[in-house]
Amino acid sequence: MDYVSELRQLVGHRPLILTGSVVLALNENRELLFQQRTDGGWGLPGGLMELGESLEETARREVKEETGLEVGALKLLGVFSGEAYYFKVANGDELYSVTAVYLTEEVIGRVVIDRTESHDIQFFQLDDLPHGLTDEYRSYITPYLNDLQTKDCRSS
Repeated sequence: MDYVSELRQLVGHRPLILTGSVVLALNENRELLFQQRTDGGWGLPGGLMELGESLEETARREVKEETGLEVGALKLLGVFSGEAYYFKVANGDELYSVTAVYLTEEVIGRVVIDRTESHDIQFFQLDDLPHGLTDEYRSYITPYLNDLQTKDCRSS
């Protein structure tokens, strides 16, 4: 049983503060990796921290579990929290998310989709993000999108 499940047995649906990580993973074509989650929305690979993990370890584990890919160097872009990151999920659980957003340009391996968490995994052009990208994930990407695109233009 994972950490959050154990907490939920104790507190029920009451709000929790949950910490996690997501990764903006760019391939060699400077395309960004997205995951179509089983709830239908598109998002970034990532998830919740387990006991004893660092945020970086969480990012690496979640990318591997959800996509089959490994990532190299991670650069912390920011941490997102507050009222805008309150969620009530379908089963009634409430949470406030604290999410570390990382960037990597080192993506290793080939995509293997974990069908329990994803319908699809794809890389998208920075100027053509997937339809159905959730507001939560869009908020993680938007502050950095211009920098990523500007860097892409300078590299050309």
